[in-house]
Amino acid sequence: MKTLAPSVVVAVLTLLPAAAALAQQPPPQPPVREITKIAGEVYRFRNNAHYSVFAVTPAGVIATDPINADAARWLKDEIQKRFNQPVRYVIYSHDHADHISGGEVFADTAVVVAHDFAKRAIVGEKRPTAIPQVTFSDGLTIELGGTVAQLAYVGKNHSDNSIVVRFPKERILFAVDFIPVETLAFRDFPDGYIYDWIESLRMVEAMDFDVLAPGHGPLGRKAHVGMFRQYLEELRDQVTAVVRQGKSIEEAKQLVKMPKYEKWGNYEQWLGLNVEGMYRYVQLYRRGN
Repeated sequence: MKTLAPSVVVAVLTLLPAAAALAQQPPPQPPVREITKIAGEVYRFRNNAHYSVFAVTPAGVIATDPINADAARWLKDEIQKRFNQPVRYVIYSHDHADHISGGEVFADTAVVVAHDFAKRAIVGEKRPTAIPQVTFSDGLTIELGGTVAQLAYVGKNHSDNSIVVRFPKERILFAVDFIPVETLAFRDFPDGYIYDWIESLRMVEAMDFDVLAPGHGPLGRKAHVGMFRQYLEELRDQVTAVVRQGKSIEEAKQLVKMPKYEKWGNYEQWLGLNVEGMYRYVQLYRRGN
């Protein structure tokens, strides 16, 4: 009879608790996906914590961020079942992969549209999505079946290629990642241009719309654009003050608390990271004596 070496027995016994714990773990939950009407024939698509929008017309559908390939396949099937229309345009909000992956799912019927700089990043970073076929620098209007979508570049913010998509008839504006609704900015502003961001928000404030449809979180209203701009300005001013006092980044994270925004989403998780990102940005661009 074959006998196992003691080292093998120990290894097997060591693995048993881990295997038992793994077996007791609940199976992964299916993604939460839904489609809800915003206004007119403009709808919001949810895939877990990510959102995009689309407009249904008699000539086809104008869609935005596919989010990922599985989500895009689900959305394509649902649009076909519910509306019996092909997707004719897919508009990328910016180049980040967590929003625009899976664009190839719509390649059989749709033209992919993005900002010039977004295409540059998509190609350069090899994003897992379809490469835009149509790009623009400042603005572009898409008209399909009587529905108008106005695309506008509003400068650098969360990236250097974010755009907004406005549906003037429905008075809806779709903006991803750079205008959160009563939520702090994402972590330490990765890929962000904070000073330009504030001016970008001013440009959006000058636009004519009522409903703000962000890429994460609940729907908002136009007033939320100004609210977030004020948050960035106050954060900038407070961090600049402690930098001028010669405080370290860790001291700044202790000193800057901003209780006015403590009821906003991710206040506890991200305020320290927001301070850290702003501190580095102020240090980089501030010119002291």
